[in-house]
Amino acid sequence: MGSVKDLVILAAPTKKCPGQGRFVFSDRYSIFDWGEMPDHIPQKGAALCITAAYFFEKLERGQISTHYLGLVEKEQVKSLYQLDQPVDIFETRLYRVLSPEITNKNEYDYRIYQKEKGNYLIPLEIIYRNSLPQGSSIFKRLREGELRPEDLGLKNFPEKEITLEHPYLDVSTKLEASDRYLSWQEARQISQLSEEKIEEIKKITLRVNNIISSEVQKIGLKNEDGKFEFALAQNQEIVLVDVLGTMDECRFTYQGMPVSKEIARLYYRKSEWYQEIIEAKKKDITHWKKFVKLNPQPLPPKLKQLISELYKAFANEITGKEWFTKMPAFQDVLKEIKDFVEI
Repeated sequence: MGSVKDLVILAAPTKKCPGQGRFVFSDRYSIFDWGEMPDHIPQKGAALCITAAYFFEKLERGQISTHYLGLVEKEQVKSLYQLDQPVDIFETRLYRVLSPEITNKNEYDYRIYQKEKGNYLIPLEIIYRNSLPQGSSIFKRLREGELRPEDLGLKNFPEKEITLEHPYLDVSTKLEASDRYLSWQEARQISQLSEEKIEEIKKITLRVNNIISSEVQKIGLKNEDGKFEFALAQNQEIVLVDVLGTMDECRFTYQGMPVSKEIARLYYRKSEWYQEIIEAKKKDITHWKKFVKLNPQPLPPKLKQLISELYKAFANEITGKEWFTKMPAFQDVLKEIKDFVEI
């Protein structure tokens, strides 16, 4: 059970063979690495499942390898447009998750990957950035000197939101208590991937980024940034895994306004609970939760309803089919959301 979706294992993966399982998308959501938030967003899980399936099937037609096997309706595995109604389960290949050990110095030890040949989740999260929208972590990293403007192809320090001339690819840890940004050299070291495999991952990331950007542009959205996860198959093939192309994995905007779970982030950034998280991570980046005394309060009921409508309207409009009936256009939903968050 995860903070957002559950995993049903039908056949466990081994060193030599991938397993098989099902992702069950829930109506839960998570922000700021906290885990499950107090509210459930009605039909969010089905909307995410439909959206993810749409993109996975598009990638497979484009000869991009993924772990997706199909959607589950009445115990039958089907393609998206064979469904009679929206579902919240899809079937998938499974790869081993090899967790790094935590040393007595409170550091992560990735030596387990030195002896592995394949059939495992690569312990990295790949982030593409087409722009630097409001709320992007890049601004903080620039201010603190972790990045330089020239790293992003910029001549000067950006003072506000900016569209990049070329996508910037970032990489972070995947299996640590809090995501930690890495250099590409560090990413190679902890994953034990060759330089050729790292370059292959970058090329796939750019290609999928372009596909997602093109698709959402058709309905008036901008693909600001997003993240992907990969596995290394036994035959050394790079495979896209987890979920992609959804409002949880990507930051989409409509005329500068978020069309993603960034809406919930914006709402909670004004809370004392969020301020405690910020201070806690300064004390201990690994076990920071023990320093957070407050719990997040529920969303206002109207905002929860609007976020639900946004997920469902997006699934309808991106797939070109009315899976969820009587949904307002997402542009109209966003107008109402403006009353709750500062954009």
